Amino acid sequence: MKEENKEIHEAPQTVEELQTAKPAGAWKRLLSKKWAYPAIYMAAAAIIFSLMWWYQGSVSDKLAGTDTTAGSAVTQTDKTQASAPEDAVPVNAAAAEEMQWPVTDHTALNIVSNYYDKNASAEDKAAAMLQYEDQFYPQTGIALAREDEQTFDVLAAKSGKVTAVDKQPLTGQYVEITHPDGLVTVYQSLDNVKVKAGAEVKKGDVIAQAGRNDLEKDEGVHLHFEIRQGEATLNPMDVLPK
Repeated sequence: MKEENKEIHEAPQTVEELQTAKPAGAWKRLLSKKWAYPAIYMAAAAIIFSLMWWYQGSVSDKLAGTDTTAGSAVTQTDKTQASAPEDAVPVNAAAAEEMQWPVTDHTALNIVSNYYDKNASAEDKAAAMLQYEDQFYPQTGIALAREDEQTFDVLAAKSGKVTAVDKQPLTGQYVEITHPDGLVTVYQSLDNVKVKAGAEVKKGDVIAQAGRNDLEKDEGVHLHFEIRQGEATLNPMDVLPK
């Protein structure tokens, strides 16, 4: 009897005690299962992984400049491009320098040899061939000379850097200038060269005087002028001011 009375007194006597006691017993029974702890670990890991994924996504959006407000997927770059005026002129295009003739007054000179154009007539192509001994070479530029066969100043056709100053057996002294837009101008058959390799020159600077060379000896005192783009030569008449 005493044992029974003791058990009765130790049992929960109120509703609150009963409500408190039931969950404790349920948790004990749940935790006593073999799969309980692995399941809890897996659930916790899933929650942590979800939080990490959400955090990384938020950071990536910020780094990419994505505006996530109101579901917008417009980046800051897109906004900048969209707000730019349609008639805006690129800085490089606006600052591009036009080429000038490599002499003070080209109207006072004659073009004594024309660029060899493969699309020209047979007569013009024949006239644009240079002969040296028993070999023929296509003219890669134009040759300018005075009527009285006197020398004249040779000017830089465009601002740039002098990338070569040398002398060749056939073409004589020459200067090569590389320009910011990638074009290269070449001046051959020179005399009294005034620039050195590595020098920066401005458009219109005097770089030499016209002279003679063996390849175009029939032209007398003259300037051979050509324009290159990469490995190809361009017809100067298509680039120089009309």
